[in-house]
Amino acid sequence: MHPKNISILDYTYHLPDGKIAKHPLAERDASKLLIYKNGKISEDIYRNIVSYIPENSLLIFNNTKVVEARIIFQKPTGGMIEIFCLEPDEQYGNISNALLQQKKVFWKCLIGGASKWKHGQILEKKIKHDNIEIVLSASFIKKEKDYFLVELFWQPEDLSFAEILHFVGVIPLPPYIKRQTELSDIERYQTVYAKNNGSVAAPTAGLHFTDNIFKELTDKHIQKDNVTLHVGAGTFMPLKAETLAAHNMHSEFIEVESSTIKLILDNLNNNIFTVGTTSLRTVESLYWLGLKTISEPNIKPENLFVLQWDPYEIDNKNISAGKSLESLIEWMKKNNLQKIITRTQLLIASGYQFEIINALITNFHQPQSTLLLLVAALIGEDWKKVYEHAINNEFRFLSYGDGCLFFKQEEI
Repeated sequence: MHPKNISILDYTYHLPDGKIAKHPLAERDASKLLIYKNGKISEDIYRNIVSYIPENSLLIFNNTKVVEARIIFQKPTGGMIEIFCLEPDEQYGNISNALLQQKKVFWKCLIGGASKWKHGQILEKKIKHDNIEIVLSASFIKKEKDYFLVELFWQPEDLSFAEILHFVGVIPLPPYIKRQTELSDIERYQTVYAKNNGSVAAPTAGLHFTDNIFKELTDKHIQKDNVTLHVGAGTFMPLKAETLAAHNMHSEFIEVESSTIKLILDNLNNNIFTVGTTSLRTVESLYWLGLKTISEPNIKPENLFVLQWDPYEIDNKNISAGKSLESLIEWMKKNNLQKIITRTQLLIASGYQFEIINALITNFHQPQSTLLLLVAALIGEDWKKVYEHAINNEFRFLSYGDGCLFFKQEEI
């Protein structure tokens, strides 16, 4: 069956509000860990996760960093308007470039209280930082189907937009955590290895990892590397269509070094674990990008990206992951690229053939979400058994909740 015909209602389960973790545990690696392997479920805690990962494996992490994307403006009349910065306008090419902009920037946003914001009205927010007054202004440009385009401009003009967000904005917690952002969230809604600014939501599987776990990985000769996928708000949103055919998968920026692709290539015969669905989507996207460089060797960098139905409609003619990654590396050399920066819209659902990864470390996901569909593609109908076990055995759900280690069936 083509994934377009998948009924979204088949991927639901009852999630009581009391099962949703509203705060993180005191210790990152104290969270519970559910292990699924060859149809069997077992339990442990995160600080023991290394014992389940074979020697000489490769772990791929998403080192994106959550930006303070939520900005609260107060109108002169006292009304509050919230701007949630989703992603930059296309003119900047990628998030990194957009965050480096000075003086002004155009951003795609969600707006809370949009009806109170009259056309032509400039919103203004002032703060003091190190005895310097920072003034951020916002101008409503236009409304699109899924977002508002907003012009943001500021003083001092030599500050970058990344700095402006850091000084003026707030870390955006997911909407199902129904509380205000607290000081502790600044640290805990961020992985310990976060590096590249750009996400509006954390790659939550990585929140459990600690320096001690990384030391144990090294001691066991387990390799580690990073990719970057800047997580958009669409990642965690429930599907609204009846079938996948009517769903437009969110597109997200990815960045991968050529050295990382070479490392993945060298480990195809070992065990490749991805930490988080975002890492998985990025790594699997590399296969489809490589496939396109095989069929179109002279494709321009701006035209090389992954569309949601590519895996189900491109004839890959049994081209191996090794051949695809080799082609992608050669294409990057030819285009003098040390890093590939592009977008992926990859949708992974039942029927998807995993080309690179062997296992996934992740959290528990919302009903009727693309993340749950991804899990179902990896472990099949047993996702229902796994989630039922978690509900009945006091696991904590969603971003600040507990986690899972899923092995592809009959793998490792």
